[in-house]
Amino acid sequence: MPKLKTRRAVAKRIKVTGKGKLKRSHACVGHKLTKKTSTKKRNLRQSSIVNANDTARMKKMLGI
Repeated sequence: MPKLKTRRAVAKRIKVTGKGKLKRSHACVGHKLTKKTSTKKRNLRQSSIVNANDTARMKKMLGI
């Protein structure tokens, strides 16, 4: 079976943690920031873990 190519779009957006979980950044921080509250913008700066339902598909895209 041939090797799977890594989906470069996914590789640029997702990092693998030490325990093998997938870390991603939040959406909605690019523009239209004036209508968002300071709390909302502060919370969106933090990274989060990819949902368990999507993890298997993302790992397949990354070739892990």
